[in-house]
Amino acid sequence: MSATGWFRDRLAGPTRGPATVRPTGTWPRTALALPFIGMALVMCLDYFSNTAVTVEPALTAIPALAAIVSRRVWYPILIGLLSEVAAFAMATYNDVLGQSVHSATVFAIALVTAISWVSATLRVRQEQALADAQLVAEIARRVLLRSVPDRVGSLRTAVHYAAAAAHARIGGDLYEVVNTRHGVRAVVGDVRGKGLGAVETAAAVLGAFREAAHQEAALERVAGWLAVSLDRALHEHDHPGVEEEFVTLVLIGVGPDGGAEIVNCGHPAPLLIGGEGGVRALELAEAVPPLGVLDPDQVAPPVLRVPLRPGDRVLLFTDGVIEARDRAGRFYPLVERLPECAAGDPEEVLGRLHADVVRHVGRPLGDDAAMLLLQYEPLPDGPRLPHQGGRLARQ
Repeated sequence: MSATGWFRDRLAGPTRGPATVRPTGTWPRTALALPFIGMALVMCLDYFSNTAVTVEPALTAIPALAAIVSRRVWYPILIGLLSEVAAFAMATYNDVLGQSVHSATVFAIALVTAISWVSATLRVRQEQALADAQLVAEIARRVLLRSVPDRVGSLRTAVHYAAAAAHARIGGDLYEVVNTRHGVRAVVGDVRGKGLGAVETAAAVLGAFREAAHQEAALERVAGWLAVSLDRALHEHDHPGVEEEFVTLVLIGVGPDGGAEIVNCGHPAPLLIGGEGGVRALELAEAVPPLGVLDPDQVAPPVLRVPLRPGDRVLLFTDGVIEARDRAGRFYPLVERLPECAAGDPEEVLGRLHADVVRHVGRPLGDDAAMLLLQYEPLPDGPRLPHQGGRLARQ
């Protein structure tokens, strides 16, 4: 078994058997009856009409309809053969077997059937290529954006990620939560641009964060470490078509006593949801540019310290959420709508919030959107190391 096939089986789970990637936009099984219905309608129209004009040429559309409603490459051929039988039956009934209208209809049905077979074959190949690309994107997402457990130390966690690229599951947004000896630390960021270049940059930032979060006691020094790693990655990888590359991100660290530290580098401010449902932005007094704009030696962001009480939640998100526009061009009012979605556990909150954003936009989101919700809920016996399993980010 190939590596791709093995991973396809892994995605399906241990009890579901091999995974089958079903292409989007396929017709239901009942649609297979449409060519037969069309054929019957043409024959009935010809039988019950009292005119001398035959409607036999209308049968040429039936094989084309078969290619539309079915992914099976043999289905247009079957419908084409049945259409030829129907054409001969109608010609016999109308006594036009020797006339040019019948000969032209037979030839046209054969030609349309051949074209429909070729079209169906090419479509199946394209859908399979798309399914393989989706699988590769899913593999890359699971490697780059690892699963987030339900609980990390003193925090309950949930994440929701949606990529903007059509049929893709990974983009330029990034997130991570780790439990360290310095407390629980998390990052949410957004790489300028999309495509493989953005994924490369996101991988460099995440790799640096996973190391720096354990090594550096001061959160601002973690940001400095990320700036150095990003600068090195941008010099090593040249991304054509991108004039300037940078990363906006916000770092948060939460200690066992509920003391939270926040470092923000050009990213939308996190939102604090109090136990009573109030929402306020955790803005820093001093604005700091994104990483990649300044030299790494100049990156020294201030630290905002906020005490958390049990039940308090902090929502970190990317600009794909707050810059989602409706058809009138209005941005999504996250601060106003968040209290209405804040009931339930963290996963339910993010699911409800994402559905509200999509409802506001009225169509698929035009930008990557990532949301990470952290709820301070200390364990009775103190924080423990998290289980390394956990639930995958929902799509």
